[in-house]
Amino acid sequence: MIPAYNEAVRLPRYLRAVVLFFETRGEPFEVIVVDDGSADATSDHVREVAAAHREVRLVHFPSNVGKGRAVRAGMLNARGVLRLFADADGATPIQELERLESAHAAGADIAIGSRALADPGVTIEARPHRVWSGRVFNWLVARLGVHGIADTQCGFKSFRGPVADELFKALKTEGFAFDVELLLRAQRRGYRVAEVAVNWSDQPGSKVRVWSDGPRMLGQVVKLRAMLARERLTS
Repeated sequence: MIPAYNEAVRLPRYLRAVVLFFETRGEPFEVIVVDDGSADATSDHVREVAAAHREVRLVHFPSNVGKGRAVRAGMLNARGVLRLFADADGATPIQELERLESAHAAGADIAIGSRALADPGVTIEARPHRVWSGRVFNWLVARLGVHGIADTQCGFKSFRGPVADELFKALKTEGFAFDVELLLRAQRRGYRVAEVAVNWSDQPGSKVRVWSDGPRMLGQVVKLRAMLARERLTS
């Protein structure tokens, strides 16, 4: 599934690439796009592709509810044995799914794309301030309880169907820090999480603003740690 907010410029090309990728595999598939209250023609572009490809479905929120809630809606609407969410900007080529599928074949319940792991077959193109801020955020997240994961925020993650159902039904974080809640809940439940190096290229027009969204995300992480601690006490 693909969450989208004002992505009329970046989404159409990636959406068509996603559809073409799955069509060439000759296997059943679905592509769900969740329009998170866009004020542009995002939904119109999705409907255009859906008119030609019945596997494409649109979920539309009339107002912006946050990326976490949008991804939750898409993943709970999905029916696949494996369920992937990928950012609308196409920073991670859809072909990188094959790397995640290999991790699932080796036993992983969750496979997450990573821009932080070294791999000679992978290229990362990112602006320096994004690299620096990502390292700082993930260092702080590790101090707050997410262990053994170098990059929690890459928007390219896949889940076995039953695992997705359990984790996304429980998800409460509506903003950008939802990935951290998912991984904390996954580790608490004992799911096997595999971090996989993927090709990634920074795209212009990012919705994440390092200096404003970064502190807000850290605040969300602190709150969700307290929330999960309360859940553990009452369970």
